[in-house]
Amino acid sequence: MTSSDARKRVQLLLRIARMYYQDHMLQSQIATETGYSRPSVSRMLKEAQERGLVKISIENPLERLEDLESRLIRQFNLRCARVSEPPQGCTGYDVVPRSAAALLVEQTRPDSLITVSNGNAVAYTVREVPLQNWAKSKVVQMIGSLSPTNPMTDSPEICRMLAQRLGGSYSSLPVPMILSSTSVAEAMRKERQIADTLTLGGHADVAVVGVGSVKEGRSGHIFKDYENAAFIKEVTELKAVGHICGHHIDAQGRHIRTSLCERTISIEFERLKRIPLVIGVAWGPQKVASILACLRAGLISALATDRDTAEGILELEQRQRRAGRKASQTPSQAEAKQG
Repeated sequence: MTSSDARKRVQLLLRIARMYYQDHMLQSQIATETGYSRPSVSRMLKEAQERGLVKISIENPLERLEDLESRLIRQFNLRCARVSEPPQGCTGYDVVPRSAAALLVEQTRPDSLITVSNGNAVAYTVREVPLQNWAKSKVVQMIGSLSPTNPMTDSPEICRMLAQRLGGSYSSLPVPMILSSTSVAEAMRKERQIADTLTLGGHADVAVVGVGSVKEGRSGHIFKDYENAAFIKEVTELKAVGHICGHHIDAQGRHIRTSLCERTISIEFERLKRIPLVIGVAWGPQKVASILACLRAGLISALATDRDTAEGILELEQRQRRAGRKASQTPSQAEAKQG
């Protein structure tokens, strides 16, 4: 066979393969259109595979998600992780809360003490919790209520809703998340019901929390009624990347003390780390840096997210590690590496 004939043969095989694999035509339809017999079409499709013109691979998407979960668990010493894949046209809201709810039920005993924060991710998760008959379970609010003008599902409602779905009892915090002054906040913390509820939440077996991001000094819906130009500037200068349970954090997950700290009613930052299982529910490209910060600091011990966010977290961690190693090199080391 001449080179010209060989080239024509390859072009024919590619044409047949495209009609079958890309245009999803039947072999009988291809035969009718090309003038070849159906057995000839079948033999050419086989030849295309043997020549390496067509490569068929079968992939299980669940294996990829399980690999991401394993990588997150190993990298950040997590107890567990759930990574979901939103179907085409859907978002994290359609899949992550359901997997987070399943994780909560799997990891929680019928007599567990559970504490919850606020935010849409936590609210959506609670709505997905299957009904249980856990009469000995108890749900505790860990953070004060949002402003009455805030449209988000608030902590007291989330707390009540979860207790209802589990079939247990609950304790709420009858106090705003952020009070008008430090003195008022100090007085409220001494109130018996508030003090007891915060103490109870700090001794929970399981916590379900969202992770907020900070972008251009703005901290999202939870803080929208408390932000002003001065606070935005303050958060920016302090290099906050996110917040969790009302506490702002930097890229390493360290607590940043802002002017709102002393006015905020929430579980103590260090106490959060001592809760045996803290399930963080968060997704989206804008939250990659803040989730990574929480993972680095051990603020969450389980994560429910989507595939793109999980990949983004691992990529950012790797990129920042490389940048850190490069920055720590001496000039002679850098020159030696280049050489």
